[in-house]
Amino acid sequence: MHGLRCIGCGEAYPVQEMPTGCPRCADIGTPASVEATFRELPTSLLSASSGYKFGAWLPYTHGLTLNEGNTPCLDLPRLAAEVGIRQLTAKHEGMNPTGSHKDRMSAQGISRALDIGARTIVLASSGNAAVSAAAYCAVAGLRCEVATYGHMPEPYARALHRFGTKRVTFKRSLDRWSYVRQQVEREGAFALTNYCVPAVGSPVFGVEGYRAVALELAADGCLPDHILVPTSRGDLLWGLYSGLRDLLAAGLIPHMPRLWAIEPFPRLSRVLAGASLQAEFEGQTAQFSIAGSTVTLQQKLAVEMSGGGAVATSDAEATRGAVQLAGQGLWVELCAGACLAALRSLCDRGQILPSEHALLLLTAKGDRDTFDVAC
Repeated sequence: MHGLRCIGCGEAYPVQEMPTGCPRCADIGTPASVEATFRELPTSLLSASSGYKFGAWLPYTHGLTLNEGNTPCLDLPRLAAEVGIRQLTAKHEGMNPTGSHKDRMSAQGISRALDIGARTIVLASSGNAAVSAAAYCAVAGLRCEVATYGHMPEPYARALHRFGTKRVTFKRSLDRWSYVRQQVEREGAFALTNYCVPAVGSPVFGVEGYRAVALELAADGCLPDHILVPTSRGDLLWGLYSGLRDLLAAGLIPHMPRLWAIEPFPRLSRVLAGASLQAEFEGQTAQFSIAGSTVTLQQKLAVEMSGGGAVATSDAEATRGAVQLAGQGLWVELCAGACLAALRSLCDRGQILPSEHALLLLTAKGDRDTFDVAC
């Protein structure tokens, strides 16, 4: 890693903590995240000198791990035939150590915290990120504080208690973010997630951990034409795009898949249609892993620069998708089921063709999700 760069204006910065994103963009009212830059792109996927399988492509080549990643790509031929496309696969991130893709963020983010001598990790989370951070902090010997909701599903709350994590509850999302900001600015805690209003996405080191998803797809020979990603503020979406972009630039993949942000009600969809990126988009959903009222520049850029877009999927549609995936032996959280519903919509609209290959990014397993929506 050589430095940091704003994804909006392109301003370069030395390696440092920038949890609120690019100050230049913030000053003009267009908040933007920063990303890591590297002196040169690797010429191969793997690095023998790295503790992480794809460390040469990540900020930290060695660091904290629970052996996250290497999640399987599963072929779903029956569903492909039913939907009417050439090939359908699913990358099952629920196979990570704590059951979700968030372990990739925790490994890189908490490695950074250890590197700079932080003693406390703080984050705002509705569930998966909280459990992941709690587990990785337990391994690292760090204090973990989670700002969450009082109605957090009991399995998540029980896991946090077991890991010895401090849980602080709030009614409103913005109150959670205010608490994280307070702990960072007053107590010197290390933020693992966003706390800015308007939102800019999570701090760079954690988001960069999601690049490994793209690297695994390339290494496994599972490069589709389309990837459908459950999305809240776009951390996973941006990390995936960033990895694919650099793999394409290095000549290690032949094309850029089109990325589709799957959301529970129109947010990014409205921004792509002309609404302000800094607006609030209210809606109710049982898809709590991708709930929220904000949109970030990183998710907008990821879909635009890959030629994709956004698809809003209702809770009822997401439930039908989760049930159909269960029929394939895949037990996933509700928002992962939304991917299958969105796929059907994209096929019906002719945006995914019968000759193409689509991949569903299944963000977490379903054992902690308490959804109960009539199909």
